[in-house]
Amino acid sequence: MLYSPLDFVGIENQLSTLQNINDSSVKLEWIFNKLPTLFQGGLQLSDIETISFFLIFIRFIVLIFRYNLKTSTYITFIGIFAGYLWYRHLIDVVSWYGQVLVKISFLENLGTISVDLNSNGNSLFDDESIGSEVHWYNPGQLFYYTIIKSTIRTDPATGIKYYMDPISMAISSLDETTKNRLLPYYYTTYNVIIPRIFEGISLFWRQLSGVAAYSLITRIGKRYCPYLVRWHWTFLLVIAFLEQIVVYFVFRVTYFRQFIIQPKVLTAIASQIKDDPMQTPLDGTFGLAWQSDFLYGLMIFFVVAHLGLIISGLFHAICGQYFYFPFLVENTELHIGSRPKSSIYSGGQTAWQDERQPNSKIRFTKIWYGWFGSGKNENWIISSFKQFIFVNIRKFTRLFKR
Repeated sequence: MLYSPLDFVGIENQLSTLQNINDSSVKLEWIFNKLPTLFQGGLQLSDIETISFFLIFIRFIVLIFRYNLKTSTYITFIGIFAGYLWYRHLIDVVSWYGQVLVKISFLENLGTISVDLNSNGNSLFDDESIGSEVHWYNPGQLFYYTIIKSTIRTDPATGIKYYMDPISMAISSLDETTKNRLLPYYYTTYNVIIPRIFEGISLFWRQLSGVAAYSLITRIGKRYCPYLVRWHWTFLLVIAFLEQIVVYFVFRVTYFRQFIIQPKVLTAIASQIKDDPMQTPLDGTFGLAWQSDFLYGLMIFFVVAHLGLIISGLFHAICGQYFYFPFLVENTELHIGSRPKSSIYSGGQTAWQDERQPNSKIRFTKIWYGWFGSGKNENWIISSFKQFIFVNIRKFTRLFKR
């Protein structure tokens, strides 16, 4: 059975209906009516994953026609790796804003997911629940679950766990006298020593894995690391210094609104009702209510802007593109240099790098460098897109001339 891109992005079981519509205008109207239903229940991580996989698939097909299968595979995997870095960071940001996201209706699902993410991170050694909660974007947890499930068997009748590794099989083959003498040391090793060692290594790895992997891949092995990956990875490290300021500012705003302003509003309302039951409860609390609404709007602005930046970086990365952000991009490229234009694996355009000439007369930092960093002049992507739109508009208008 064949599926259309509409089914891939979540409009399922509607292909037959779409094919039965003969009128092009009605078909377009049907599509635009269906698209808003994708996010009717609020934004979820699964929606972002679906859109990302859809973009990766479409880009892979386009690159096959532009280059060949081998080159398209290489470029696509480079974009996937760069996008994975942004997606992992998105998971971290969602877990940071967990209690705040629950208070925003459109992002409430992300707040619920963040609670599960935090509980899964704290239950690394909970073998009973990790099986159903392990995710593809957490390779460490996936590796641990694979090792545990391949070496431990549980008797369904008694609940006793049996280890299926070579040491356990060697112990089980000993005589009873030797086995009774070694079993206390054996269980102490498996139930106490090994878990504590693994927990210590895991804690150390969580603290330094990002920096160690970055140094190994983008510094030591930068000859073999594509520029696109190095650029996006370094940009993520640069924004990490500023993100903590934003996150803690949002936390302080939320705390001030929830524990300082709102109790005062409730106290004022209760006092008014006690003094004059006929008085409108909000009379005299306009200032406090306005402060509460203002802080709520401020909280939404920073959270949405932060998540928007991360999701935008994710989509740019999987599409092999760059974007400009004042001050941060300059610091990123001080570490990794300019994009090598001679390589087809280096990604899209970086118009701001082209304007950094020795005799440049630009005194102020620009904020906009065109779509996908292509500059203000149109490139072949924009021109092709405009041509595609104009051609289809002409076809659509001809339907009314018949």
